[in-house]
Amino acid sequence: MADQSKVATLYRMVMATHTCPYGLKALHLLKSNGFTVEDHWLKTREETEAFKAQYGVKTTPQTFIGDERVGGYDDLRRYFGQRIPDPKTPTYTPVIAVFALMALLALSVSYAVFGTPFTGQAAKWFIAFSMVALSMLKLQNVESFSTMFLNYDLLAKRWVPYGYIYPFAEGGAGLLMAAEALSWLSVPVALLIGSIGAVSVFKAVYLDRRELKCACVGSNNHVPLGFVSLTENMMMVTMALWTGFTALNSGEM
Repeated sequence: MADQSKVATLYRMVMATHTCPYGLKALHLLKSNGFTVEDHWLKTREETEAFKAQYGVKTTPQTFIGDERVGGYDDLRRYFGQRIPDPKTPTYTPVIAVFALMALLALSVSYAVFGTPFTGQAAKWFIAFSMVALSMLKLQNVESFSTMFLNYDLLAKRWVPYGYIYPFAEGGAGLLMAAEALSWLSVPVALLIGSIGAVSVFKAVYLDRRELKCACVGSNNHVPLGFVSLTENMMMVTMALWTGFTALNSGEM
């Protein structure tokens, strides 16, 4: 016989055209914590609305443990002592994810080409790949990115179209640098946008002391404008100087 203190009743939407993802998460969380789950499916909109009216709740899933209604998925997480992050809390997670994955990608490509991950070329690829990845995130919604960008970029404030051009310029320069092609074009582009970006971020954050969200990973984020944003721009400047120096030494520029 099941321990009644470890028995939970779960009501969740399971319809022909929709299965509630939070219901599945709640079911998994309960089972992961050793609960036997009485899993009740709400199979129609009418059945779901009737359930919500009966218990005076606005959402499903709903979990009951004993005589206590625990609540929805977030409430269940709190019941088990898990932290519920505030979606509006500033976080560097998106940028860290980009840089970490691009670093691993650069090391992987270096290993495939040279037989070792640790090469100078891997460092160059890391910066170039990061530029491409960051531009891709901006290009998901150029309109929103350009609006956020206008909050702090000095050139965009004076010439609005620059906010629309920037993601394409960053991605294009990154691709050319990864391919080591057309250095005469990629170097000045990266040097220009990186320098303007670095000065803009430094002024907004360290001189004007403004608290803004960074547009570096696109518009739908809560990354604070600051050191990471400055790092993105300094990486571009470094890559431009490195590529330019290499090209001059080889006679390509």
